[in-house]
Amino acid sequence: MTLEQIIVLAVVQGITEFLPISSSGHLILVPQLMHWQDQGLVVDVMTHLGTLLAVLIYFWRDVWRLIVGALELFKGKVTDDGRLAIYIVLATIPAVAFGVVLKKFGFADLERNVAIIAWNTILYGILMLIADMVGPQERTMKNMTLGSALIIGVAQALALIPGTSRSGVTMTAARFLGFTRPDSARFSFLLAIPATAGAIVFTVGDALASGQGVTMDAVYCAALTFVAGILAIAFLMNLIRRISFLPFVLYRMALGGFLLVLLYS
Repeated sequence: MTLEQIIVLAVVQGITEFLPISSSGHLILVPQLMHWQDQGLVVDVMTHLGTLLAVLIYFWRDVWRLIVGALELFKGKVTDDGRLAIYIVLATIPAVAFGVVLKKFGFADLERNVAIIAWNTILYGILMLIADMVGPQERTMKNMTLGSALIIGVAQALALIPGTSRSGVTMTAARFLGFTRPDSARFSFLLAIPATAGAIVFTVGDALASGQGVTMDAVYCAALTFVAGILAIAFLMNLIRRISFLPFVLYRMALGGFLLVLLYS
């Protein structure tokens, strides 16, 4: 990989993982549009490691409270933070189950299908717009229930199909349920922690078993993605306190339309 490729992929992953516009879709599209050789799963996973670290650092107070709450559970004490930790773990199960199904039945090719990326980019952009228009901003993280967490968790499972956007679809589900934009994003990012960590472990294990190793290029990508991710989270959390999701919807429409023109022209 060239220095240019490392920087572009890292910045793209760091930004698009947290903005609701599909990181996996961009990681697939960038090498195709730039006529680069596909960077491979190991680099993809290492960039996700960078974004995982960004979430842990940016939301360290929330993460610490969740850890303390989980430890209190082992002592027989159920706190709000402990209950939220349980919700996050249970809400991760649908994505794990769906991932196993996709892998078992050989749907891995979906991860590189540009047509699927294009249509999902448009479809889930429309759903995001509807959710943000009709969903009341009444509920916060303190109002999270097991049922709401599981619905958002099921939505997260859909993000295993590229073009969906994990952050986008989970925030969309939360907005349909009446959560505020900031708390929709906050729960979405916290929910990403176990899902991303699990995906990293399994994918790296598969890559190493097939003879692929973690190169320094991949390590550099992870480091740069971490920096871009921190900045993207700060930008998004500040932006959605003041405006709607409309700019992201418009971007998704433009991107999806552009891809369809390339495919069918």
